[in-house]
Amino acid sequence: MTVPIELYPAIDLRGGRVVRLLRGDYLQQTVYDVDPLDIARRFRDAGCQWLHVVDLDGAKDGRPVNLTIIEKLIERSGMQVQVGGGIRTEEVMEYLLAVGAARVILGTRAIQDIEWFEKTVHDPRFRGRISLGLDARDGVVATHGWTSSQAKSVTLAEIATIVAAWPLAAINFTDITRDGTLAGPNVQATADLAALTPNIPIIHSGGVANISDIEQLMHLPIAGIIVGRAIYEATLDVAEAVKLLASASPSAN
Repeated sequence: MTVPIELYPAIDLRGGRVVRLLRGDYLQQTVYDVDPLDIARRFRDAGCQWLHVVDLDGAKDGRPVNLTIIEKLIERSGMQVQVGGGIRTEEVMEYLLAVGAARVILGTRAIQDIEWFEKTVHDPRFRGRISLGLDARDGVVATHGWTSSQAKSVTLAEIATIVAAWPLAAINFTDITRDGTLAGPNVQATADLAALTPNIPIIHSGGVANISDIEQLMHLPIAGIIVGRAIYEATLDVAEAVKLLASASPSAN
């Protein structure tokens, strides 16, 4: 069944500020002089239904750091919010869902402790509320806020095959080599992942620069497109992208 593709504007937080990293490198950071709550409301007013929020400090430190801002975004943005970054315990997951997050994104612990992850995904408390964050360089999964790869290399295909039948809310796939570059999306890798997990919604991230990139991705069997730098540097108009994606939805045809 064809479903609408949602635009997920991204708010990446570090030190309480909105930032973007280049290819996941914490030393190559751009800080944007915007208020997180204000920009979130602008996304909502442009027609967005979802917001993608990442605690970059949390991803690196292994525990949420920017919780105060995240809570305000969940409460006041007027959108459904998926949250990632440093979420590695059931207690943190329960807390974020209790304060209104629509989904939590697990990456590092999910990959490092796949047995725990399987149990957690099937737990009634979290069933259908967890997105798997699959972030990769050249097909190899990275963890700890992208600062390290697995000691034993794990590929996207291997992980996808393992989780394909699990009740995940989504898989957030990021090609780290494209992230923050405005160099265009890795369409083929996204298509390959979608083919391996036909029963799990795929959300693409990385490289989107303009409306042409949205047009490339909207023909894939995916559920969402995360966009960050292109919005903040005004190479992509949010309202235009939302309108384009809506025009391709079943209800619009």
